[in-house]
Amino acid sequence: MNRIAMPHIRFRQFCALPATLAAALALAACQPGAPEAAGEPPLAGADIGGPFELVNKDGETVRWADFDGQYRMVYFGFTYCPDICPTDVQRMIQGYKKLAETQPEAAAKIQPIFISVDPERDTPEIVGEFASAFSDDLIGLTGTPEQVKAAADNFRVFYSRGEDTPGGGYLMDHSAIVYLFGPDGEPLATLPTDQGGDAVAAELAKWVS
Repeated sequence: MNRIAMPHIRFRQFCALPATLAAALALAACQPGAPEAAGEPPLAGADIGGPFELVNKDGETVRWADFDGQYRMVYFGFTYCPDICPTDVQRMIQGYKKLAETQPEAAAKIQPIFISVDPERDTPEIVGEFASAFSDDLIGLTGTPEQVKAAADNFRVFYSRGEDTPGGGYLMDHSAIVYLFGPDGEPLATLPTDQGGDAVAAELAKWVS
C-alpha cells in the first residue's frame, strides 16, 4: 500500500517557527562570533529534543535513548501528505546516501528517523511502508496521540489537524524541519532540504565526525 501521495488530500506547510526555535536560530545567526563561524553547531545549547516513547513498524516500543551513540536526522510529518513531506524526506535520504558514497564511515554513524504527527491514520504498518519506500535505513515511528504530542513538544514541533477535505480526508498543519542531533542527543543543526540532497550531504559532512 503506497501512502506517499494521496491526490485527494492537500497539504499546508506551517511556516512560522516555534518561538523558542526561532530565537535559537536568530541568536546563532546574528550574535558576534556566531557559532558556525567559530566551528560550533548552529543549534548548540538550544532546547530541542528529548525523551520519547513511540512505536515502530513492528509495534515495538522505541525510545530516544535507544539511539544513544548515533547521530540522528529527525523529521516530523505524516504519510498522507501529497507533496512537502515526501519531498523533504526524499531529499533528507538523498543527502544521507550521498554522504554514504563519499564518507561511508560517517554515514554509518547516522540514523534517519521519521515521526508521524497523524496518529489517527498513521498506524505502525503504514508508517513502516512509508519509511521503507525511501530507504531501508529510515525508521518510521508513530504512537498514541499522547505519545506523539509528548515527542512533538520536546522537539518544539507544531502540528494540528486542519480542515476536512472532500472525499473524507483532512489536512495536517505542521512545522517541517529536519533536525540533526549528535551522539548524546544534542541538537546540532537544521538540514537544508529546500536546497536539495547535495546541500543536505554537505551539512551532514560538516557536523558528523
